[in-house]
Amino acid sequence: MPQVFPKSFNILTRLLLLGLPVLGAAGGVGGAYFYRSDYTTGAREVVEQPVPFSHKHHVSQLGIDCRYCHTAFEISASAGIPPTKTCMNCHQQMWNSADLLSPVRESYAKNKPIVWTKVHNVPDYTYFNHSIHVAKGVGCVSCHGQIDQMALVFQSKTLLMEWCLDCHRHPERHLRPTSEITNMQFKPSDTINEATGQPNSQASLGAELKAKHNVREAQVLTNCSICHR
Repeated sequence: MPQVFPKSFNILTRLLLLGLPVLGAAGGVGGAYFYRSDYTTGAREVVEQPVPFSHKHHVSQLGIDCRYCHTAFEISASAGIPPTKTCMNCHQQMWNSADLLSPVRESYAKNKPIVWTKVHNVPDYTYFNHSIHVAKGVGCVSCHGQIDQMALVFQSKTLLMEWCLDCHRHPERHLRPTSEITNMQFKPSDTINEATGQPNSQASLGAELKAKHNVREAQVLTNCSICHR
């Protein structure tokens, strides 16, 4: 029987057999990278708001504590958005005629809330309780990043399930004294280990606080029912 394909096709076939797995692997890596990218997760994307509120100005420069505006974040399932009255406590006196703040003044005059655009969104099928994380010693910075340095708020983390699970597997990496929850500059070395008398590391402080706050083990915290109820 005469040869159908020339011998040169042997090289092409070998290259094809070698190239397909490489292309498949590259596609998998590329897909995984795209899935975790800022484009897909919305991380680092500045969301347009009715008023361009600057946390950097209010928190870092003026020293306003998170709790002044987010009054219920320690006891509520969500951090909450402050009412316009909170803004006007200051802005009746300061910048009270600035065009930038006209939506705030209008909201206050008409007793109608400003419709802010939510930045940190979790899927509807996911249960998330803000207060339990705060009660166990998870600081604002762990989820929101250095929000005190943000001129405009953006989502600093992916908020993917793998990101949540990583913390639930190793909660001691993120625990701090509850008195330091809103302290954006907190370092574990600011505290002293009672057993050694030396400044704490995150490992020693986290282990101590995990026991103190009765944080459950990874097997429980990674159970599907914790977040999907």
